[in-house]
Amino acid sequence: MNQPPMKSSAKVPVSVLIPAKNEESNLPACLESVARADEIFVVDSQSEDRSIEICEEFGAKVVQFHFNGTWPKKKNWSLENLPFRNEWVLIVDCDERITDASWDEIFEKIQAPGFSGYYINRRVFFLGKWIRHGGKYPDWNLRLFRHAVGRYENLGTENIRNTGDNEVHEHVIIHPNDGKTGYLDEDMMHIDFRDIYHWLARHNRYSNWEAQVYLNILEGRSASGTIGSDLFGDSVKRKRALKQIWVRLPFKPFIRFVLFYILRLGFLDGFPGYVYARMLSQYEYQIGVKLYELRKFGGQLNVQAAQSSAKAARSRA
Repeated sequence: MNQPPMKSSAKVPVSVLIPAKNEESNLPACLESVARADEIFVVDSQSEDRSIEICEEFGAKVVQFHFNGTWPKKKNWSLENLPFRNEWVLIVDCDERITDASWDEIFEKIQAPGFSGYYINRRVFFLGKWIRHGGKYPDWNLRLFRHAVGRYENLGTENIRNTGDNEVHEHVIIHPNDGKTGYLDEDMMHIDFRDIYHWLARHNRYSNWEAQVYLNILEGRSASGTIGSDLFGDSVKRKRALKQIWVRLPFKPFIRFVLFYILRLGFLDGFPGYVYARMLSQYEYQIGVKLYELRKFGGQLNVQAAQSSAKAARSRA
């Protein structure tokens, strides 16, 4: 039996999960965009700004997450521990927005039997412009799924310090025995209201994580229970397969700029596209330097220097 069309004010039987920390700039627009969800959880990491107050104003349920320093991180912990009252969960970052058209489609799709999850495409906005080129679009993420069967993969980076308590670029895995996955037609919007300082700070943390992923690939270490890589698979598996080649290339910061700005037509996005290309190149350089640090000092460069200084001081005593 066909479901009646949704009214824009009607609630959708989905539980939204929003990981947050000091996100007072982004939370109002994010929470407004998910107001049609039947239930909203904000999993906070001891925010020091108005984040909690804003969440309460919008009627969201706030849960505090205390990271143990290794595993699980915030999203997997939430999927394991939160008392969701709906079968379906939608994971939305604070700098993301769900449109009314998306909500209409979500309501329709979750009625379909046989599907356990849906990929959602993201439009990334930077300096006020949609970055449509450079390989940033399409950008598929499995965000809508039956919460009982989906968990984020572990890529073997849990021992790396200063990456934050939230998953970085890990993807949700749904075992084939638990159902198929599909794709939504409508996009979600990625619009960060914070400034470039926060972009740089976030990617400084991400580069710690990426450096360990690179090292794992170079040393042939692979964690079980990951999506894996396949040149002939879906978009995520293809990216993973290409990354096996990418980590072994020389001059990656330069190549990344050329790929993004020239070969993938990033220049068509104007000045924001140029700035984004330069910053991604810088990000790649950070990853490379941190990879060097990991391989030479086990990621403990300052500790090594302190130990050498202490040893020298003892020998002089």
